[in-house]
Amino acid sequence: MDCKIVWTDSALADLRAIASYISKDDPQAARRVGSDIYETVGMLAAFPLIGPPYPRNSNGKIREIVCWSYRIFYRVNAQKKLVEVLTIWHGARGIPVIPRRR
Repeated sequence: MDCKIVWTDSALADLRAIASYISKDDPQAARRVGSDIYETVGMLAAFPLIGPPYPRNSNGKIREIVCWSYRIFYRVNAQKKLVEVLTIWHGARGIPVIPRRR
């Protein structure tokens, strides 16, 4: 399945905040982590169901994949062939806050 990837504003803000935080100590690492997250999300275009459903979402529509220590939460709309990236959450932060549908 070839899906279009759509980043929500909150997911883009998360990615910028991650890169900004890491770049304070190591700009190269910030670029590497940001690039790896972006590439991981890119895989969802071809394999949108690769991530398991998020267990705290009872309807199973939200899924997650992991890159480095970051959990990437997304929703798949198979009919529209669309993957919506919802948020990127550091695993050490506990239970994620996943934005509601826009």
